[in-house]
Amino acid sequence: MKRSSHSNHRKLIWRTAAACLFIVTAAAGAQSYPDKPIRVIVPFTAGGGSDVIARLLGPRLSERLGKPMVIDNRAAASGVVGTDVAAKSAPDGYTLLMITSTHAVNAGLATRLPYDLIKDFAAISMVTSSPFGLMLQPSVPALSTREFIDYARANPGKLNFGSSGPGSSPHLATELFMSMAGITMTHVPYKGVAQYVAAQVGGEIQFSFGNMFSTMGHWKSGRLRLIAHGGSKRLEAFPDLPAVAETVPGFEAAIWYGYVAPARTPRPIIDRLQREIAGVVGSAPLQQLLVSQGNVPVAGTPEAFAETIKTEVTRWGALGKRLGIKLD
Repeated sequence: MKRSSHSNHRKLIWRTAAACLFIVTAAAGAQSYPDKPIRVIVPFTAGGGSDVIARLLGPRLSERLGKPMVIDNRAAASGVVGTDVAAKSAPDGYTLLMITSTHAVNAGLATRLPYDLIKDFAAISMVTSSPFGLMLQPSVPALSTREFIDYARANPGKLNFGSSGPGSSPHLATELFMSMAGITMTHVPYKGVAQYVAAQVGGEIQFSFGNMFSTMGHWKSGRLRLIAHGGSKRLEAFPDLPAVAETVPGFEAAIWYGYVAPARTPRPIIDRLQREIAGVVGSAPLQQLLVSQGNVPVAGTPEAFAETIKTEVTRWGALGKRLGIKLD
């Protein structure tokens, strides 16, 4: 009994020492952070909303941190592949992940994922939120949400809509819209936002919910027709653009973006990154740019972003269950 007691005591001492060493090492690393380039994994294709936001903030964050922010596009499976790479990366602050509401959709609908969105990541900060734009191919004879719904009802199943993959935010937003508006369209999934936007410009699909700022060049030039947005009220920058909810009461669909790091990334590093992100997002020039493109800038605490992620997972999971949508 005495020998066992001594053995347990030694194990406790070693565990305590190891924990203290980890804390000291993490603190020392945080003080010198960063001392090399930081990789930001964008788990979607170049040209999509996540990529645009990451590249917009990247140079500004590099200036504040003193090291390059290297964008690494890992597009596949609605963001799952790149997200899994990030989840399995070292928790040292040198690999970050740009996540979107699509990640919450995946977590809420997928029957299995190679990672746990809540447990495998440490939230840093949301960056911005943007309502989806309801965009039509110009060949569609509709200038308003009401006209489009009437046209779709008269042509059930004949219209195609695009998304960045099954279970992505654009996909689920459209499923919600169809269920609330009483219409049916055919889903055509693509590898990313840029691909389905290009397909819509080319006439392969007629409808999409897209990111307003990453598609601005297309709808301002007339290659796409923006007729409404998915926010709950009209936008400051576009007061003449109706909300879908004005025609379909209760409809709301927006996409948000933010940074997370692998779980167990030292808290001092998380706090440093959050401060710098808040400094960039809170700067007047960037705020004006984001607002002018229909965004709502956000730079809250890690705790606030973590709560948003949990809430969104629950929300989209409940919607998927109600509509009978599951991801394998």
